[in-house]
Amino acid sequence: MPAQDGIGQPPSLPPLDVIFPVFHGLNGEDGTIQGVLELANLPYVGAGVLGSALGLDKIYMKRAFKAAGLPIVDYLPITRRQYEQDPNAFIALVEERLGYPCFSKFANSGSSVGTTKAHNRGELVAGLRLASSFDRKLLVEAAVEARELEVSVLGNDEPQASVVGEVVPAHEFYDYDAKYLDEGSRLLIPAPIDASVAEEVRALALRAFQAVDAAGMARVDFFMERTTGRVLLNELNTIPGFTRISMYPKLWEASGLPYPRLIERLVDLAIERFKDKQRSQTAIDSRLLDRGTDA
Repeated sequence: MPAQDGIGQPPSLPPLDVIFPVFHGLNGEDGTIQGVLELANLPYVGAGVLGSALGLDKIYMKRAFKAAGLPIVDYLPITRRQYEQDPNAFIALVEERLGYPCFSKFANSGSSVGTTKAHNRGELVAGLRLASSFDRKLLVEAAVEARELEVSVLGNDEPQASVVGEVVPAHEFYDYDAKYLDEGSRLLIPAPIDASVAEEVRALALRAFQAVDAAGMARVDFFMERTTGRVLLNELNTIPGFTRISMYPKLWEASGLPYPRLIERLVDLAIERFKDKQRSQTAIDSRLLDRGTDA
């Protein structure tokens, strides 16, 4: 048993240098735990409250990307209540605006949980029913016949992009099983694409990173249309996977930054960002107010 500070009191924690969040999904990746760490005034790895919230909410992430002029896949958002009030109207709008196939998902999802591909109305209804069991905010995205490209981003105010990788899913799309359970999916590093396309993707990844106010790390996912070669931004993940089959560390290793140094760099970036935050005033000097009044 650890020593107690007093009756009913929790044990004292040793001094903490940096917190490294390794959560996925709600409460860990959406700004909630980041808010707790901000209140505790502790340095931590990764995006802050705003960047984390935008990084998990697919609807507001897309709105931020669009505001920054980034190319995104067509989509339609709706709340669970709006959908339940008139599901036929929304289904008809999807069929008119996006068509089949399309993807249904809930806004605050990760790892493709609750994401389904619909080839017809019946599958779309079933997919929206599943998505609505997870969240009050839903969306449907147009399906794109494309190759899936990914870039790892590292840094704070001056982020850097890794080499580009390509995911060849074992399933029809890169769902949860293909990401974590089925080792049939292949990661091609570097992606077999033209150098000009690779530079375009890397530049877009940095713009996406800054559009949502990310920090520390992020993996940015893209589609490259097979027929046109057009590059479209899919999404950004502020806490990417770090498993042995995860793209984020593999891309940095291929870029010359091995796993141990990557972890060290992320810790350094967390401390750098924390120190920069400490430079900001949290109280207003009354003398400054007096000067303003005198002016």
